[in-house]
Amino acid sequence: MTRSVLVTGASGYLGSLLVADLAADPQNVSRIVGTDVRAPDEPIEGTTFVEFDVRDPGLVDVLRSYDVDVVVHLAAIVSPGRKPDRELEYSVDVGGTRNVLEASLAAGVEKVIVSSSGAAYGYHVDNPEWIDEDDPLRGNPTFAYSDHKRLVEEMLGNWRREHPSLRQLIFRPGTILGAGTRNQITDLFDRRFVLGISGSDSPFVFIWDADVVACLRRGIVTDATGVYNLAGDGTVTLQQVAEIMGKPYVPVPPSVLKGALSIMARLGITQYGPEQIDFLRYRPVLSNRRLKDEFGYTPSKTSEEVFRYFIEARRDTP
Repeated sequence: MTRSVLVTGASGYLGSLLVADLAADPQNVSRIVGTDVRAPDEPIEGTTFVEFDVRDPGLVDVLRSYDVDVVVHLAAIVSPGRKPDRELEYSVDVGGTRNVLEASLAAGVEKVIVSSSGAAYGYHVDNPEWIDEDDPLRGNPTFAYSDHKRLVEEMLGNWRREHPSLRQLIFRPGTILGAGTRNQITDLFDRRFVLGISGSDSPFVFIWDADVVACLRRGIVTDATGVYNLAGDGTVTLQQVAEIMGKPYVPVPPSVLKGALSIMARLGITQYGPEQIDFLRYRPVLSNRRLKDEFGYTPSKTSEEVFRYFIEARRDTP
């Protein structure tokens, strides 16, 4: 069975990788439609691009006109920039997802695949050592992205109960890294030293962007549904990050870092407030057991292998 696929956020980092992958090997995919608020840097042969805001109620007409079977919803504001706009971020992240669900149901779409995030679990001192898909979603209100992913998942849960005909496949990735990844997290690795927090290992779980794309493709061409964490095996602490990069590791007491961030935020030097230390202190560490045992996909790189690949790729890039 071939499927007509529409990807929201198609010009973004993950969306562009997925569209290119599907176009390169359109096995079991009859049509590839990408939507975003800006056109991709380079048109991709074999695909159709529609400049479209994910919040626009006219999305239902786009889905009908291309007879879409599967929607892959990737549109979200991940890096808001130096002057965050919480209202705008909410309207895109939460309102946009609501619009995708409503349009998909009205257009008779069979399945929606959503890229959520491990951030939906939240950054909390009492997070379990390894977080399973059944653990509660407690995205922190102080972190817009984390809070919005929690709200989106609550909405998706309600829709699964009220509209079971619209099947759902939800992925909760850890930190996605690839050869060209650039975002707020990779900024942590660009300094001359690696900043840590005293008394916290700050373990990261990384997932290779090619593994994320492979899971999205598997979701498109199979009948798989459910909720799955996306993470490579193992973790990488900030001290290990420093060792791999050959940089000094500088652990700072939480009270000192909180005070510094508070002053810097007031002076407009940074958009990060003192609450940001929890982002490093209480990392949600995702278990990938269900991804392997139930979804049937084993990531091709461990967390450490992903990070080493990312670092080597950056060294090789002029």
